[in-house]
Amino acid sequence: MACCALMMPEEVQNISACSDPLTENNQNSFLHSTLEQFIAAKTRTLKIDTTDAVAVIELQRYLTEQQNVGQHPPDSYSYDVIVTDGVWQAKCILDCSLNHLIHKNIIRSGIDINITQCSFVFNERRLGQGCVCIEKIEHGSKESNVLRKIKDLDSLPMISKDGFGNIVALQSDSPLQVGRKHYLSLWNNEDPEGRLWVPDVPPSDVVLDVSKMTLLCDLESSLGCMFRPLPLIVRVIHKSRLRYYGKPDLKIYYPYQAYFEVADQSGTMSLVLWNELCPEWYQRLNVGTVLYLQNYTLKQSYQNRSRPHIDNHRMKSFHSVEICLNPRNPTAVLTVVPAKSVPPQWGLPEVSYQFAIRSELDSLASNSACDVIGLVTFVSRVERIKSKGNTGPEKYWTYRWVHAVDGTSNIPFILEIFASSQPEIFNGLYPMTYLVCTQMRKCQEQDSLPYLTSSCETQIFTTGYHKGQPYVSDPKVKSFIQWTKTLKDSVMLKKTAVGGHYCFPHAPIIFTQSVADGSAQVPLVAANDLKSEMEGLHYREHKRLAIQGQIMAVYYVTLPEETLSDQQMVQSVVAESDPPSDQRTVEVTQTLINRETAPSSVQSSPSRRKRKQAKRVMKRCYITRARMQGKREAGHGLTEEELGEEESDSETEEVSSLEKRTDQTRASGQLGPPDIPQSEGATGERAVADCDRTSWESSSWPKQRQEVLEYLHPGGVYSESLSQRFRFDDKTLLLQQSNLHAARWTPEQTTDTLSPVTCKGYYKITILGINQQMAIDAAFVPVMSSGDPRSVGLTQDPHDNTLLSCLSAGFICPLADPLSQSEVALPEPGEILATAEELKDTHLVCILDLCHLGGEKVEVIITKVYRMTDIALV
Repeated sequence: MACCALMMPEEVQNISACSDPLTENNQNSFLHSTLEQFIAAKTRTLKIDTTDAVAVIELQRYLTEQQNVGQHPPDSYSYDVIVTDGVWQAKCILDCSLNHLIHKNIIRSGIDINITQCSFVFNERRLGQGCVCIEKIEHGSKESNVLRKIKDLDSLPMISKDGFGNIVALQSDSPLQVGRKHYLSLWNNEDPEGRLWVPDVPPSDVVLDVSKMTLLCDLESSLGCMFRPLPLIVRVIHKSRLRYYGKPDLKIYYPYQAYFEVADQSGTMSLVLWNELCPEWYQRLNVGTVLYLQNYTLKQSYQNRSRPHIDNHRMKSFHSVEICLNPRNPTAVLTVVPAKSVPPQWGLPEVSYQFAIRSELDSLASNSACDVIGLVTFVSRVERIKSKGNTGPEKYWTYRWVHAVDGTSNIPFILEIFASSQPEIFNGLYPMTYLVCTQMRKCQEQDSLPYLTSSCETQIFTTGYHKGQPYVSDPKVKSFIQWTKTLKDSVMLKKTAVGGHYCFPHAPIIFTQSVADGSAQVPLVAANDLKSEMEGLHYREHKRLAIQGQIMAVYYVTLPEETLSDQQMVQSVVAESDPPSDQRTVEVTQTLINRETAPSSVQSSPSRRKRKQAKRVMKRCYITRARMQGKREAGHGLTEEELGEEESDSETEEVSSLEKRTDQTRASGQLGPPDIPQSEGATGERAVADCDRTSWESSSWPKQRQEVLEYLHPGGVYSESLSQRFRFDDKTLLLQQSNLHAARWTPEQTTDTLSPVTCKGYYKITILGINQQMAIDAAFVPVMSSGDPRSVGLTQDPHDNTLLSCLSAGFICPLADPLSQSEVALPEPGEILATAEELKDTHLVCILDLCHLGGEKVEVIITKVYRMTDIALV
């Protein structure tokens, strides 16, 4: 069991010293009474028979402290959880047996839980140190009733029990394990987390002694010398994302590292910021910053790392030596020089950029670096991918896809943006803003459009962050701004989308596999391995896999436009519907994904709207639940001045102008989804009719279904699976839905969801593994419009709209144009399913995208199938 610790004496306060009003409320506090039971019972473990709900305010992650030499902890990371009963807050450690509930985003901020068992764990190496460990809980609420009643959360003090049996108030933001000094971001290791990270502040005026200085070109000869090198004056020209290198047995409190490329009149060299200096300086050192460096050290450069591409042929790069800034031995001294205090005689080079326009991208060499600027039209949901080849604790990269246009091509930039240690910008990306990405790398794969992916040195900037950046005077940036002045906001808004399933590049036309080692572009796995692959996924983790099999059944599922309260599309057997389940106790051996049982029932949650359930007479029915967002928020636009010195005023003016034009367009009926019925009852009737006539089943499936060892039933399509049209009024909700779940609850956090506007239904495909032991349901959501972000780069060769050709191509032919006045006659689902008989006994390779969406929701999307004639062995 992971141990936990309380704060040092100066960080706690005896509860008797608290104010009288709080003391009077102690009898109404579940948390306070629980701590009193601990003291009275004189026991280490406390089972709580009668519990009141407490709300989860925040989850905090940090590297697990190694307890014994040579003994590896059961999990690489520990979690502190802050809960409240409405009177007090309490910070507790979560027992490692419950960590998987955070991995699956089951325990998350903003929900209520019931604590049924906890213990007090002493720190055996520190006197009077220890804290409460939560060992068992019950959960089940989607929205917290406790938090809804709290007016001022910050006014509630935080309490715990110390090792001397006192109830004390905590006043520290440190981890409960005293061997750790800082928290990590909840979902990745690259983003700064916590108050110890000093924010960027304008530098103060300084007086420098520049009588004895050295240049970068002289440092190579100084390597190994006993004397301390002279001060340096350099300009930062590139900045990398943070690197966290912590391990459980590593005795370094702040194991961080960040690379910078710096330059003076003689050339460029790498600079490394180490350990404690990262929280103090990382966010204050930006591209363009001028530094006066003292007490630095030199060491031989680490060669096995990526380097930014520096486009300045007049400058020499020194790669054999790098500058190290250490917190001690010696303690480096950094001074930021204000821009107004930098004289020309220092000869510091200006920051240069390599902006590429979209029409030039095809001609760039693969893996070449470039900078881009564009108007954002699409922002995907944030996903995670497990880092490969990592020798330390497991870690996940977070990333999202973005489309941006610059007016030089009909095809947008396709950008794969990984977290760059700029969480406010990364999480704040949305359409209709100007995006600048630096040091992007071109990727070109077979049968695919080129796309750009992040490098370690990529920095991103969007609305509110352009002011003062060196690129504002670049000619290509100015040309782009002039182009945006010719755009109509109402037209561009129709081309926007947020969230939904998105994976690029698209599957290749021919599936190839190596005869030597079995490797393929997409890993080919056994159907029997799918269950373990799904169960092993963490929250928002994405995997693309391929399986061999046959399609045995297809059902077309209509998505009702008027939705209920939960985002999940649930299969429900009406004749044998189980009652909604209440809270359930979480045990260590709990199975999170149990797909062998009958389809689950729908658990209702509070709603502000009247809800109706569509009644079905079929064996299966498909329903959704969601609520519309009522809160309105003004949009944000951008003008050329925002990229210069007048950002605030120009941004306000642009916002007002854009909001006015958007409202006028909405009033005239030009925006918003067409053909959405207003009648809730009509939606249910149409869904029933479609279910009646749009299904196909192989004649051999009923018998084979009885013989399969396991049949997996993922939940189909969820609200997170479908992209939404961007609307400024819904910006907050759209960002919340597409981003990862927040580590800390805020009053703006909501459980509401938006109903999909770009998709009327999907095909539920039943795939039987080639050895007929495992079957799985996957959702096929064909591309039907050129306005769908997934249509970009899709090979759009005409086909005959049979079900097999649609599955092979990924779209229904021809794609509709959302901006066209004329309507394209697309085949109805029934017409497509009428051709499904050709699937019978057809051996296929199916490409599946798996993504864990939180809780027990695992999205399984089939994106392409290959016939045996489309497969090559190499």
